[in-house]
This record gives sequence, structure tokens and C-alpha cells, in this order.
Amino acid sequence: MKRQVLFLCTGNSCRSQMAEAIVNARLGERWQAASAGTQPAEQVHPKALAVLRELGIEHQGTPQSVDEFRHVDFDLVVTVCDAAAEACPVWLGPGKRVHLGFPDPARATGNEEEVLAVFRQVRDAIAEQVPALLNRFADEVSGERQRESF
Repeated sequence: MKRQVLFLCTGNSCRSQMAEAIVNARLGERWQAASAGTQPAEQVHPKALAVLRELGIEHQGTPQSVDEFRHVDFDLVVTVCDAAAEACPVWLGPGKRVHLGFPDPARATGNEEEVLAVFRQVRDAIAEQVPALLNRFADEVSGERQRESF
């Protein structure tokens, strides 16, 4: 059975969408990822989608409100921006909540290539840190289950 993870951000247009897409593409056999925002944007940022395509990931995400997930019992909730960490709803209850903050690439300034470079940096940080976090979490849960069976 797949574990479920929710990536939570403010706008659900960049960081949380990239995390969702990367997990479903690379860890989809063990994890089912979703993403949401405390104040969802109108659309996923086009540059987030562009840098995901550079990795061969076609993402069809749509910004969603965290309220749409109140009924879901996630194994893990990961806040990926400081504002969402502060506004994270208390209904998350029995699951674990972790904060793994990343800079907001939508705030990048400069020419097109400089802005894309920021999106790539954030994408690469997510691609490195999120799978490591999920693997650690899965190992901890497996270790707890093994101890309980003795």
C-alpha cells in the first residue's frame, strides 16, 4: 500500500507542485503525493512546469485549497514555505508534519535565463531533499513497526 504525502505551500503554484510531481514521477511505486495551498493561486506557474519538463516530468497539476484535503489521513504533511508552516491547519492530527522550506522561485528577478536558473535551483533542491526525507520517514515507520511486532 502506498503512503500518502501532502505538500503544502501558500499559493500551490511552484514549490508544492514541483514536489508533488517529482514524488509521483520518481517514488510513485511507494508514495502518492498531492499538493495544496493555504491561499491557492489561479494556475501552476508556467516556469515550474517548464523546469519539470526538463527532467522529463509532465505535470498536470492544478492549485487546490488545503480545505479540499481535510478528510484525507495523510501519512506525512510537508510544508515547503514558511508562511504555510505557520498557517498549517491543526486537523492534520495523527500524521506527522515536517517543514522543509525552499525559497519562492516566483519571486525571482532578472532576465528570463536568471529567473529560470532560480526555478532550476529550487527544483533541484526539492528533487534532492524531498526523496531523502520520504525515505527517512519510511525507514522510521518501518523500524517502529518492527519493534512493535517483538
